[in-house]
Amino acid sequence: MASFKIFLIAFLVSLSFSITINKCSASRHLLQQQPLPQIPNMPIPTGLPPLPSTSPQPTLPTIPTSIPPFPSTLPQTTLPTIPTSIPSIPMPTLPSFPTTIPSLPTNFPSIPMFSPPPTTTKSSP
Repeated sequence: MASFKIFLIAFLVSLSFSITINKCSASRHLLQQQPLPQIPNMPIPTGLPPLPSTSPQPTLPTIPTSIPPFPSTLPQTTLPTIPTSIPSIPMPTLPSFPTTIPSLPTNFPSIPMFSPPPTTTKSSP
């Protein structure tokens, strides 16, 4: 899998390098060509033409200058009543837990592979 990734990266690097070379040679070729003939420019307008004077003017709506009076009495709405007592919801029963926690064993069997080698004591005379 790693060799495939390296091959893919090498291929992409070589592809980008070849594209860069092609673009460089194309730009050099364009620079070495004869200049193109000049395109004639459009004349710049000196001013805007006059607007027609016979265009109909739109009529704007009239804006009222006085504010209508605010009603002195507002309609009374009745709000729903809020309940004063909260209904009781039955709680689920929890399982009983043991009151005593079992103790962990303190003496583990010795595994020879994980225990250190026995010490050999030599008596010195």
